[in-house]
Amino acid sequence: MSGMHWDRIDPGGQGRLRLTIQIVTAVILNGYAAGFAGGKIYAGDLKKVCVPVLNCYSCPGAVGSCPIGALQTLLGSHGRFPFYVLGTLMLFGILLGRAVCGFLCPFGLVQDLLGKIPVKKLRVPRRIDRPARYVKYIVLALLILIPVLSKVGEPVFCKYLCPAGTLEAGLPLMIADPALRVLRGALYHWKIALLVIILVSAVFIPRCFCRYLCPLGAFYSFFQRFSFCQMEVLEDRCVGCHKCNDACPMALDVTREIQSGECIGCGRCKAVCPEKAIGRGWKSHSVKV
Repeated sequence: MSGMHWDRIDPGGQGRLRLTIQIVTAVILNGYAAGFAGGKIYAGDLKKVCVPVLNCYSCPGAVGSCPIGALQTLLGSHGRFPFYVLGTLMLFGILLGRAVCGFLCPFGLVQDLLGKIPVKKLRVPRRIDRPARYVKYIVLALLILIPVLSKVGEPVFCKYLCPAGTLEAGLPLMIADPALRVLRGALYHWKIALLVIILVSAVFIPRCFCRYLCPLGAFYSFFQRFSFCQMEVLEDRCVGCHKCNDACPMALDVTREIQSGECIGCGRCKAVCPEKAIGRGWKSHSVKV
């Protein structure tokens, strides 16, 4: 693989390693145990740190700030451009691309666990699947445009769409604080219904939220082809068995789309390849003068 250093990790071990990284990341990002116990949101200095994945600011255990909420709030505030937020996202995008989604996102972990439920998975027809993948780019554009045009700074995505926020913050806070349960209204019921739809869909359509709705996935996809962390198929080893396609949670044509913005770098294709034709490596971006 030109310009890349392949890993030599056992495929089975790599799968366990990814799961371990996902769990450890979720625990670290939501490590304020006292918040869950008392139904209080952590408000210490670490809350100023922007994390690179969907992780609700209002989650009782969250120790950092979700970039989507911070982005919307700052864009809607007069004279405040979110340099820090965008810089953080760009850094992770350049380093990892959409492997951030495959390895670090807690809501991605939730979808992966749901996808392990042994039921027959649905294959979305390509004529529906491909156009539907552009919805996440529309969501990304709107969550940037709406705060800017409204000058309000309201976190629209967090308030109306984000299932991670409902799962991490809405439900735990409602359970821990009886006073909040009295205030439940139409918006709360809408968010719960949306969460249920997404979670049930994730059982039958692996990573459905990542495929079609996640604005962070849309953002990181712009960096996929240029990120240091890359996956690649060696064509001279590939025998066309398509086992990689069957294993891909993003329903990609792996030999053609492994470096596209839709690949989350999970490595499942690598694990099932009988010819070891798929590898992951760190790409060196050398500049020739």
